[in-house]
Amino acid sequence: MPFSTIAGHRRIRALLSRAIARNTVPPALLFAGTRGIGKRRMAQAVAEALNCTEPLTTEAGIDACGACVACRRIGRGAHPDILVIEPGDSGSIKVEQVRDVIDRAAYRPFEGRKRVVIIDDADAMVDAAQSALLKTLEEPPSASVFILVSSMPDALLSTVRSRCPRLRFAPLSPAEVAEVLVRDHGYQEADARAVAADADGSLGQALEASSTDVTGARDAATQLLMRVARLADASGRIELAKALTGAKGSPGADRKELTACLRALASLLRDVGVLINRGDRELLAHADLESTLAGLAATWDGPRSVRAFGAVDRAIMALERNASPKVVADWLVLQL
Repeated sequence: MPFSTIAGHRRIRALLSRAIARNTVPPALLFAGTRGIGKRRMAQAVAEALNCTEPLTTEAGIDACGACVACRRIGRGAHPDILVIEPGDSGSIKVEQVRDVIDRAAYRPFEGRKRVVIIDDADAMVDAAQSALLKTLEEPPSASVFILVSSMPDALLSTVRSRCPRLRFAPLSPAEVAEVLVRDHGYQEADARAVAADADGSLGQALEASSTDVTGARDAATQLLMRVARLADASGRIELAKALTGAKGSPGADRKELTACLRALASLLRDVGVLINRGDRELLAHADLESTLAGLAATWDGPRSVRAFGAVDRAIMALERNASPKVVADWLVLQL
């Protein structure tokens, strides 16, 4: 897991790579940010770069080769000097788990240059576990690095946070998520773009989504924007609303289907706004639909697209408050 294989987070990658090259990595770090955006992958990349037997010199600093025995063992989770703690079946990290790695971290590494302790979902540590870790953070072993990974860092004790420099991970861009889906998970470009646009910058969320459902929602949203622009009469628009609900045959499924379509609508309208305002094309979540979006931009001028985006946002909130999917769909098509 070299730094070069991680999507996004260029500033953090460069910072860590430079610190490794200069041997100035702090004894403890806190990787903070929403779930599924690559924090644990970055922690593994740090472990590899610190222990790679054939490290690469890059413009930023040092990176792992990803191919030596040490890198491969770290990638498989089989390196004796890389210790990972994560919540057990109870959903928490117990004090015994923390004490065990603290005892092991007190000794020099068996094989590598640095022992790296990765505590995933660190906010799941019970207070006793955090207190036990605090003593080690106050007097850290010279050959060990502790990396706490958390999507809720404020749930950690303030004394623990104060001893761990925090690196804030921002959500990935839709283009970065799509790139990983195509490169590492075999997605087709169109499916990857559709899923990435709905993933809120989280690769983990993208991988949990059904590409078929999300792509279908995007297709339905695109068709709605194209057709509703040509319809002025209310009866014709209400007819269009039927395509947004009712396909699954149950209220719960209708709500889920409509929510997915509304999220796709919001994302498409945002892209239309980027084109209308001549923004950077790299900001487009649906870059594979740029020609279609350009056609929509000719119809959905600035004020109209802004009003439509607001209507979609209100429709999503109405669904969250348990409004009828049919009523929401009918209302929305009359607002567009």
